[in-house]
Amino acid sequence: MSAPLVSILTPFKNVSNYIDECLVSILNQTYQNWELLIVDDNSTDDSYEKVQSYAKNDSRIKLYKNNKNGIISALQLAFSESKGEYITRMDSDDIMAENKLEVMVNQLKTYGKKHVALGLVKYFSETGISDGYAKYEAWLNRLTKKGSNYSEIYKECVIASPCWMLQRDDLVACDAFNPNRYPEDYDLTFRFYEHGYKCIPNNNLLHFWRDYSTRTSRTHEHYAQNYFLDIKLHYFLKLDYDSKRPLTVWGAGFKGKSIAKSLVEKGIPFFWICDNEKKIGKSIYGVKLQAFEDLKKIRQPQTIVTVANIDAQKDIVNYFNNLKMDSMKDYFFFC
Repeated sequence: MSAPLVSILTPFKNVSNYIDECLVSILNQTYQNWELLIVDDNSTDDSYEKVQSYAKNDSRIKLYKNNKNGIISALQLAFSESKGEYITRMDSDDIMAENKLEVMVNQLKTYGKKHVALGLVKYFSETGISDGYAKYEAWLNRLTKKGSNYSEIYKECVIASPCWMLQRDDLVACDAFNPNRYPEDYDLTFRFYEHGYKCIPNNNLLHFWRDYSTRTSRTHEHYAQNYFLDIKLHYFLKLDYDSKRPLTVWGAGFKGKSIAKSLVEKGIPFFWICDNEKKIGKSIYGVKLQAFEDLKKIRQPQTIVTVANIDAQKDIVNYFNNLKMDSMKDYFFFC
């Protein structure tokens, strides 16, 4: 039986310094039945010419130009031209481990439809990795090893954008890349969650994730924190919010205020609690802040937690445990 075709979707823009390493890592895959749908998103350097030289030498590399602008439209174009039974995405400045495609294909063959193949990731940079990225890498890999990615989905994107694979029919079913909603990788992760696709546990390091100062996720407005809050609240209200239960927001910092403001604008009633004595009793956006102990007085609440401090989060989890409340049912960490 022939090996199934894997379609690799890759937008690129101004990555002349990195595109060679990316393409070589794809060419060196142990699994060779792939096609690369690579889309130039209006580059102004010589990235296009570099990719073109590879495409001339290997018919599996199919080069296109984005007639619109942005990653989502580039992904839409790549997917529309793809023919593979399995679909994956690759970032044009990253590097694949040589067995990445082989491991993911074998996982999907074993587990079947409605499963997402994942892998461990490792950041690398010429200038060193920041403490924040190191913590994100460790957190993401901890979830991936267990396949428990969705358990903390409202904290941060729990699936690395260039390190997933699934069957084509499943990607079509979740209507991937169609809404103009950023961050597009986080939106896609929520779509996997919404459709009940299970994450396959994986202990293999499959992807090397490059970090540098001009990387899109560092510089583009679509990847700013306020966009993360917007998408978190959108999917929470769609997927996990129970309108028959009272809603509570815990925390009155920037994130708490942002969530509270959005809820007020949407006309969704909520209680607002915090442990900051200076804020308790004050009214913000027309909602009076209460002490967190008042949570005990609210009947069967659902709570959005916006407290970012790690030690405080541990105390909050213990508090919920004492109240016999469960994560992802009764309370949801948004940071």
